[in-house]
Amino acid sequence: MSEVKVAMIVGSLRRESINRRLAHAIATLAPRQMSFRSIEIGDLPLYNQDDDPDPAAEVLRLKQQIAAAHGVIFVTPEYNRGLPGVLKNALDHGSRPYGRGVWAGKPAGIMGASTSHTGTAAAQQQLRAILGSLDMPTLGQPELLFHVQDGTFDRHGHFADSVVGGRVSTWLERYLSWVKLHLS
Repeated sequence: MSEVKVAMIVGSLRRESINRRLAHAIATLAPRQMSFRSIEIGDLPLYNQDDDPDPAAEVLRLKQQIAAAHGVIFVTPEYNRGLPGVLKNALDHGSRPYGRGVWAGKPAGIMGASTSHTGTAAAQQQLRAILGSLDMPTLGQPELLFHVQDGTFDRHGHFADSVVGGRVSTWLERYLSWVKLHLS
């Protein structure tokens, strides 16, 4: 496989989101074999099973973009010790109607950033449980939980700290291997 196509889903809608910044910084460190496509989830209607027979155009777009990807990286903040509603909404849309979801078999990676010292541990744990029920093989180690402080990112949106950048590069190499393993 010459190129591994990865869908990148950020679970925050805020324009200046630290998780959006994290996703951007991650993409700059990716191995040459990886390409990223940012998936918009903020325009999805709230999931309603009544809409399954005639999904909105935004839902069809989400499903087509996920279907075209080899893997999915979720970059999630943590709200009130859980994952954001907008991310859960996207997962629900992509999983329905029952038996015709787009998530099954897609190798997943999870990361997140927060100004809290605990990072996004609770949100990531919750997301892992959901991804398991969607039959998405999820990279377990290494985990990427970022405590973002002043100086985490430089003015260009890259990691200012080379130690952090090294952790991310290691994670990306491991995730690339994970995707290849599940696609073979």
